[in-house]
Amino acid sequence: MPQKPPRICACGHRVANGIRCPCERKSDAERKARHDKNRKSSSARGYTGTWDKERKEFLKRHPRCKRCGGKADTVDHIIPHRGNSEIFWDRRNWAPLCTNCHSSAKQREERRSTKRT
Repeated sequence: MPQKPPRICACGHRVANGIRCPCERKSDAERKARHDKNRKSSSARGYTGTWDKERKEFLKRHPRCKRCGGKADTVDHIIPHRGNSEIFWDRRNWAPLCTNCHSSAKQREERRSTKRT
């Protein structure tokens, strides 16, 4: 099966398809550090012991990922709660996802929708 050819990064390095250039990885790490610096702690965002209990119970009742059908291990807030406790605790806004679906496709979609607004 043919593979995509390497690409040229903005810094001029030739990079294999699907691989991040060292300058891109550095830029990603800096961006994440800037974001995390201003981010509240997980407990301040609502992820407490009560959340852990509710999450476990929800995953018992909904063991399959809503996207791929794999084993769900994350409860996703379909509409990002952004600190709103009413949205945070609304079970109709919860979806079971596997780590891969939550950490890749869902996060990418949220970043895209945030840029548009």
